Amino acid sequence: MVIKKMNWYSDLPKSALVVLDHIAAEGPLAPREIARKFDVPLRTVTFALKKLMKLDLLRKVPNFADMRKPQYHSNHQRIHELHDVIELLRVQMGIQLRAI
Repeated sequence: MVIKKMNWYSDLPKSALVVLDHIAAEGPLAPREIARKFDVPLRTVTFALKKLMKLDLLRKVPNFADMRKPQYHSNHQRIHELHDVIELLRVQMGIQLRAI
């Protein structure tokens, strides 16, 4: 995946980093589980998941037990590649949680 040279991360909302941290810490989760567990509106979670998918930081995997609830897995290799940028964003946004 090719990322434009512009600051792609400036378009990344704080909620996206929070969702990424939770998925990395908790393992694969469905959007409703994320919203319920961490008291975040479902719309915010969905928006964050779309942003993270565009950056290839998450993978969407079908849940064969219930196809209405896809699971999102963190892409550890991609997270490792962008570690420095993610840490810089975390500091700039004042995010304390650090699961990755």
